[in-house]
Amino acid sequence: MILIDGKKAASELREKLKQEVVELKSKYNKVPGLTVILIGDMTPSQIYVRNKEKSANEVGLKSEVIKYPDSIDEKTVLNKISELNNDETVSGILVQLPLPKHIDKQKIIETIDPSKDVDGLHPMNVGNLSSGYQGSIPCTPLGCYLLIKKIESNLVGKKAVMIGRSNLNGKAMAQLLLQEDCTVTITHSKTKNLREECLQADVIVAAVGIKELVKGDWIKKDAIVIDVGINKTDKGIVGDVDFDEVSKVARALTPVPGGVGPMTIACLLKNTIECFKRSQL
Repeated sequence: MILIDGKKAASELREKLKQEVVELKSKYNKVPGLTVILIGDMTPSQIYVRNKEKSANEVGLKSEVIKYPDSIDEKTVLNKISELNNDETVSGILVQLPLPKHIDKQKIIETIDPSKDVDGLHPMNVGNLSSGYQGSIPCTPLGCYLLIKKIESNLVGKKAVMIGRSNLNGKAMAQLLLQEDCTVTITHSKTKNLREECLQADVIVAAVGIKELVKGDWIKKDAIVIDVGINKTDKGIVGDVDFDEVSKVARALTPVPGGVGPMTIACLLKNTIECFKRSQL
């Protein structure tokens, strides 16, 4: 079984991006800029943002983090986003989720200029992805896609099963695999016979938030399994896939942690650079 090393893949991608930033700087005499807005003091969000800032600096991007307290009013955040939309030094804008209850997530997402939406969540980018047009792709599905392609470059005709239908991952992942000519099934908490669906799959992407849901007897021999789950347990962080069981059957499997997570941040940098390149056309 191939253990899909997300840290290694992310490191290789960052090296390529670093080189690209050097080339862009010599061509345009400026570098892509990423601005992250962080609201409140939730520890996981703070860790994510710190990692994003560190990675952005590593590859040579201009990086800025704007911090607001939990009590910040929605209008202030929306005004700041509008200001960043008009700032030519900012190529990408990301508002770290989740947000405090009094701030409307959808309103925030829709205020970001689609051409600077590095999270790929603006309805225009969602529409572009489902129509096969150019635009930002959500970072986690993009990371999963790149990991799958490292194992299997030709996905034509493969059966892919998504476990989970979120906007953040499931739906976008399905679109990416459809573009590769896979036959895609999206499953979720109401799906009947989930095990039977999985047993037919050449590729499984599990992003449902239920610890070790996917068992070894759910997996067709030589399937590629991507585990997006992050579940806290007494024995530490585990994924949505029972690693010990599935590793005995699968052709390739991502670990948790160290699989999809590092690729998500690397793809955020990739999206920022793509936004910058499109803005120079």
